[in-house]
Amino acid sequence: MPRLLLLLPTTTYRTAAFVDAARRIGADLTVASEQPSTLEAANPAGLLTLDFQHPERAADQAHDFARRSPIDAVVGVDDDTAVVASVVAARLRLPGNSVEASQAARNKHKQRELLAKHRVPAPQFALHPLARDPQELARSITYPCVLKPLHLSASRGVIRADSPAGFVAAHARLVAILGGCDTEFLVEDFVPGYEVALEGLLVNRRLHVLAIFDKPDPLDGPFFEETIYVTPSRAPAGLQKTIAACAERATRALGLVEGPVHAELRYNERGPWLIELAARPIGGRCSAVLRFGEGVTLEELILRHALGMPIPSLVREQAAAGVMMIPIPGAGVLREVRGVADAKAVPLVEDVQITAHPGERLVPFPEGSRYPGFIFARGERPSAVEAALRESHRRLTFTLDAA
Repeated sequence: MPRLLLLLPTTTYRTAAFVDAARRIGADLTVASEQPSTLEAANPAGLLTLDFQHPERAADQAHDFARRSPIDAVVGVDDDTAVVASVVAARLRLPGNSVEASQAARNKHKQRELLAKHRVPAPQFALHPLARDPQELARSITYPCVLKPLHLSASRGVIRADSPAGFVAAHARLVAILGGCDTEFLVEDFVPGYEVALEGLLVNRRLHVLAIFDKPDPLDGPFFEETIYVTPSRAPAGLQKTIAACAERATRALGLVEGPVHAELRYNERGPWLIELAARPIGGRCSAVLRFGEGVTLEELILRHALGMPIPSLVREQAAAGVMMIPIPGAGVLREVRGVADAKAVPLVEDVQITAHPGERLVPFPEGSRYPGFIFARGERPSAVEAALRESHRRLTFTLDAA
């Protein structure tokens, strides 16, 4: 059987979904993490430690491993491991995105430069040193604007400013969040409009759209915590085609050719705008809402494609489906969550998963990035799914102690 090298950070939510998918397709699986497992010595072909912070060293380690256990494909599951996967694949001479393309998808400034070069509709932007006097810089900015870190994920550190005073305050928060790990940041025009997410799979440069999600809650700032995703989109069919075309132009601009794509776009009277594009699948546990053909998961599609195995179907099931990333209820230490059974009892709700544990410190956006849980629903109409998610969330009560 073909051997798959799966790059799974120890903090990811994605482990079970990808490991289960590898088992379903019958692949020999090697799981690589950045921290050694106590079981690694007992399962040397199945567990591997790689230095995710230094991709070239990770590639050396993978190359040494492949001498003993040949690898047929390598897959990363998030932004950072997507870059590591491309470096490893290049070293092992395996198919995949180029290192340059993966790095462009990971670095927001490089991505913006390539989108502008290829005239993909996207916000106007400028790169600034973090050390520059924020009051001086604030006087030169067009408002409203959005401050963005170059590498953080899940909207962490993304802040809207509507005035010079707001810019200075946002800059101070961003400096504290970055903690010296970056020396520059982006300032972008704020693009008004409705936001959607596109999930896709690139096969030999062609983008296959797997789903377009509506985001019914406004994402106008000052912070950009996401909540509800519902598919199929209720946008007109013609608009959905232009959204897909915009995302495909972006993949070409970045040079991506294979594998999963997750894109965030907005649309208004001027059409769709590319806000972010990542060379990895949808984050958290959100992929559980997606089923293809006869119940095939998103992770199975990704692994089959990586290994060159037949893909039964790229067509999503007909039912509407949605997920709520449960909003962070406030800053503090989680004591308990009540109402989970009542939340699960809402018609159309399939599951309520509380991923935060008692004693865990919850940190709201923009400093935080980890949601306390997820709610999943499925039904005939997107509107009914959305209503079920909201009612389920209404039944939950989070009790926090002061941090």
